[in-house]
Amino acid sequence: MAKYTGPKCKLARRAGTDLFLKSRGRSLEGKCRVDAPPGQHGQRRGARLSDYGLQLREKQKLRQMYGVLERQFRNYYKKAAQQKGATGSLLLQMLERRLDNVVYRMGFAATRAEARQLVNHKAICVNGQTVNIPSYQVSAGDVVSVRERAKNQIRIKDALDVATQVGLKEWVEVDEKKLEGTFKSIPDRD
Repeated sequence: MAKYTGPKCKLARRAGTDLFLKSRGRSLEGKCRVDAPPGQHGQRRGARLSDYGLQLREKQKLRQMYGVLERQFRNYYKKAAQQKGATGSLLLQMLERRLDNVVYRMGFAATRAEARQLVNHKAICVNGQTVNIPSYQVSAGDVVSVRERAKNQIRIKDALDVATQVGLKEWVEVDEKKLEGTFKSIPDRD
């Protein structure tokens, strides 16, 4: 699948909030200017957004945070709409269960883009099997680990140190010594 390769700060400035596209160690203000949207006329904010405009902005934020393009995002929405339950919650659960996101949440990568690269380069195993598909849906109870050949990478250790300082989510459990973690349960909306 394709991915967005353009400027990351421009996306964050357009959204007006931190999309966590850069490392989690520093605040967004330290990475780029957030006070104005990008572009020559970014200083002049336009008229108030319509309801559709607000919904579109939120959808774009979600897409950009998880690094998913429009077609794939639409397919996730269709799958979530077909299942019983609140479509929004199910959509968020599907996005959180992506392998690249789980690797990021476990702290093996500083950003979701770095986690995606680790998965693509076959540095991650799920239940002992090497998986190189970033959109792989992790199930509750799956063990995600770093392969032996990638365990000595400094970027993984640095990212794990920062993640443990910031704090990990309660639905993942990580063993820092073995560089492996367990996806305990499917996350709730909060």
